[in-house]
Amino acid sequence: MSHFLKAHIREIINLTDDEFEILQGFFIRKRFRKRQFLIQEHQPVHEIFLIEKGILKSSIIDLSGKEHILQFAASNWWISDFAGFFKQENSSLAVECIEDSEVYAISYEDLNLLCSKIQAMERFFRIKSNFGYVALQQRILSLMSKSAKERYEDFIQQYPGFIDHVPKQLIASYLGVSRETLSRLYS
Repeated sequence: MSHFLKAHIREIINLTDDEFEILQGFFIRKRFRKRQFLIQEHQPVHEIFLIEKGILKSSIIDLSGKEHILQFAASNWWISDFAGFFKQENSSLAVECIEDSEVYAISYEDLNLLCSKIQAMERFFRIKSNFGYVALQQRILSLMSKSAKERYEDFIQQYPGFIDHVPKQLIASYLGVSRETLSRLYS
């Protein structure tokens, strides 16, 4: 049984060893290389991913070819195109590895089946969804009301250590600033 998966679930709910054995059968452990896509834009979204190791991003490329990063995610975070996944529609976002990564994937069908077999998992995913909603709201409010310097400081606090692992151009895209502006903030 995966110690990582068990510890992650136990942060929110307690399950019996038998329930963990059942739960583990619904997740598939996958490895991806740097620059590999887990989800591509305009494709069906079959899975959501719990990251054990690595750093990933979800983003969109606009019509002018500029990348806009919605989210970074690292160990113990979930990532996907959640709208595409839960609505069972094609994605509007791409999810890509910034470095080699290991994840636990669960399909839409298996997520629903797992929640029907282990009622406490419904609570787990509801709480995780609520946390995600709060984080997204905070991100939108930050983009609307904070200066570039304040957004940078928030980034450093929310993603400790990322500054050394994520290319500066990607951080600039996430913050909604130019690479030059980020350089001034970083110095």
